[in-house]
Amino acid sequence: MKKNFYSHLKCHYCGRIYDKNEINTFCKDDNQPLEAVYDLNQSWSKESLNGRPSNMWRYEEVLPVLKKENQMSLGEGFSPLLNLEKLGKIYNQSQLLLKDESGNPTGSFKARGISMAVSKAKELGVKEMCIPTAGNAGSALSAYCAKADIKAHIYMPEATPKVFQLDCEIMGANVTKVSGNISDAAHQMKIENDSSWFDITTLKEPFRLEGKKTMGYEIAEQLNWKLPDVILYPTGGGTGLIGIWKAFKELKKLGWIDTIPTRMVAVQGDGCDPVVQSFNENREDVDKYENPAETIANGLRVPKPFGDRMIMKTLYESNGTAIAISDDEMKDALSELSKTEGLFISPEGAGVWSAYKKLKANNWIKANESVVLLNTGSAYKYVENLY
Repeated sequence: MKKNFYSHLKCHYCGRIYDKNEINTFCKDDNQPLEAVYDLNQSWSKESLNGRPSNMWRYEEVLPVLKKENQMSLGEGFSPLLNLEKLGKIYNQSQLLLKDESGNPTGSFKARGISMAVSKAKELGVKEMCIPTAGNAGSALSAYCAKADIKAHIYMPEATPKVFQLDCEIMGANVTKVSGNISDAAHQMKIENDSSWFDITTLKEPFRLEGKKTMGYEIAEQLNWKLPDVILYPTGGGTGLIGIWKAFKELKKLGWIDTIPTRMVAVQGDGCDPVVQSFNENREDVDKYENPAETIANGLRVPKPFGDRMIMKTLYESNGTAIAISDDEMKDALSELSKTEGLFISPEGAGVWSAYKKLKANNWIKANESVVLLNTGSAYKYVENLY
């Protein structure tokens, strides 16, 4: 394994340092997420990536797993960055790209974060793991735990499409369906967990973020180390949004990029948009969204993200914005992308396309700017929602 730069864990909010060799969740002083810190004042050239495997582990120097035998990989990462040439011409956008995560193991971007979390859990000796999920994270945890010989406990809302339950059960996970939304699932899981299961709820452990940040490294590498002007991201728990921004800041410290021109956009559903509401009020945290509406985009129905302060900080640091999209707008966007570019993407990804059109129409996105849209998963797992 290459030289690893992983130094320690740190609370993003108060700065308290945590030992990287111990099992840690979140900061006990202020209930805020921990993040992995790396010693980036070392010699590491981007040319060293030449010839490495085309997956997320190609960046192993800046990932927290210390021994190669603990890398629980199913081939996740290095997803394509597609040129939406026809839509770019229709909407007069100089560079319009789609980062398509649907080809990842178990069909979504969740494979990145869960692969990293399970790999590090195995390295630290964890035997059982648990997660509340709107679908894709449960599928991913079930798969990677099967590979790692770790027992998985999955809690999901009853409204979750049946394919996700089947996915988890066929991988050997224990699945519990809960009335309500993902917060209700998390509450039930907390009641039933006697503290022997390692809880990898979004940002309640530090390593899913490290898997998600590899999207940022890939975008930079795929664009020959010239970052886009705008990235639009479907935001539920927000790990990917935070992770991409974290990657860009690490790349700048490494000297692989000179500037970070990118404005980050959080896209939410209008029936559950706590980040949008907080952004419009210039707040640093997010209130719990009461009674979130049912939606075709299960991954966006997160009433209160645990990493709310990190989400808001990312938006403000990047001079970004937050925008809400309706289910009808998602359906229209899904149809347009499919008929024009031949891409059948997830409802969350369709929401991102709809958000782009709104931001372009009000001139927040300019014609000469480069834009990257994130499709986080496969539409085929949402067929029940789309009929």
